[in-house]
Amino acid sequence: MLELEHLSRRFGDKTAVADASLTIAHGEMVGIIGRSGAGKSTLLRLINRLIEPSAGRILSDGRDVTGLRGAELRAWRARTAMIFQQFNLVNRLDVLTNVLCGRLNQMPTTRVLFKIFTPAERALAIRALDRLGLADVAMNRADALSGGQQQRVAIARALMQEPSVMLADEPIASLDPINAKVVMDALLDINQRDGITVLTNLHTLDTARTYCRRIIGMAAGRVVFDGKPEELTESVLHTIYGDAGDGAVLDERMTSTSLPMGIIPAMAR
Repeated sequence: MLELEHLSRRFGDKTAVADASLTIAHGEMVGIIGRSGAGKSTLLRLINRLIEPSAGRILSDGRDVTGLRGAELRAWRARTAMIFQQFNLVNRLDVLTNVLCGRLNQMPTTRVLFKIFTPAERALAIRALDRLGLADVAMNRADALSGGQQQRVAIARALMQEPSVMLADEPIASLDPINAKVVMDALLDINQRDGITVLTNLHTLDTARTYCRRIIGMAAGRVVFDGKPEELTESVLHTIYGDAGDGAVLDERMTSTSLPMGIIPAMAR
């Protein structure tokens, strides 16, 4: 169980996350929605400890992880794998090596310096790529792939960390609707088949409703909604999005880049 207790982060006089308290159960798939600047990305980076909280605590199964340092912090970051909107691949390296980089935190320094991977690690990476439909491009340079393929490589790299939590920061924001569906299907499969907790920031309301049975809404750094998709009433949406959440304006804005009709996964309908 992941618990956030009164978590806050300030940058100078700006508060990016304010007094956030949440409990995330093992195996949940949670969508986080809100306007740009609402604090969604900061919240995920706080959980992964890429940035430090100004106040509050993060607990994992009752253990306070807020003050971890050194090897314990590296282990926590491996356990809470991050997936970024920009993919964060090494373009000049082949796909397989990019995926194998997910093991670096668990390797001795000598093997890291010389990029020495064991046959078992290579086999695990190939299996991860095959699962995501990318085994045939394992030896291609990362920058030769499409955006959707690169994001799936990033997910395979995250799987190599053997995480208990995946934190996906706007994973489909730069993708077309078809590739967005492929990526979201992959995250849903990982959540359901492996039992990995998935927290994902999403910029389309339809996608959040389709894939996530729990949605957290943020506004001005605060958690203003935490519930089921069907509880997202007009009033709640106005609280999350302000004037952009009124009626048809919201519908047009939030569905213009959402998934095409007719290809919503049956398991999530």
